[in-house]
Amino acid sequence: MLEMIGLAAVTAALAVSALYVSTGKNLVHSVLMLAMLLFSTAILFVMLNAPFLAGIQVMLYAGGVVTLMLFAIMLTRRSGGVAISNDTVNGRRIPAGLLCGALFALLCWAIANTHDFPDGGNPQLATRQLGTTLFTEQALSFEVLGALLLAATIGAIVLARKRDQGEPEAAGSIAMLNRAREESSQ
Repeated sequence: MLEMIGLAAVTAALAVSALYVSTGKNLVHSVLMLAMLLFSTAILFVMLNAPFLAGIQVMLYAGGVVTLMLFAIMLTRRSGGVAISNDTVNGRRIPAGLLCGALFALLCWAIANTHDFPDGGNPQLATRQLGTTLFTEQALSFEVLGALLLAATIGAIVLARKRDQGEPEAAGSIAMLNRAREESSQ
């Protein structure tokens, strides 16, 4: 009984946060609700006895992706509001709703027609083997992936910087320093 109440609470959190992510007007609030959605998914993984997936969900998605999205929003939307306009959203609601309904129906059909689910085996042993394999045989892949993500982040920051037309990068700060010196000398 307690498990059903917990599952209902997690499901409600998932549904509410997913609804707000897809219909919210404020982009920052939508990203924060995405973090709630990803944490709720991690809780669902814990309830399904999949601690490795829950840890990956929290570290990679809830921690990394949401932080990257917030930095991207803050770097690219400096002035004014960060609201999403209704013009771009209204024309896409019906096709998006139909696509979501079709995907939901396909998933329900696939679950209903799957009769023999494979046995998961010993989850502790599988997690240990997976961890050993990832950090011994696949260590180079993790290093390369880390370097690629760092390069992508630096590239996004460089591309998102806002510069004035025709003004060199440092000219604005030098002009501000000169004005401050003139005002202090008077």
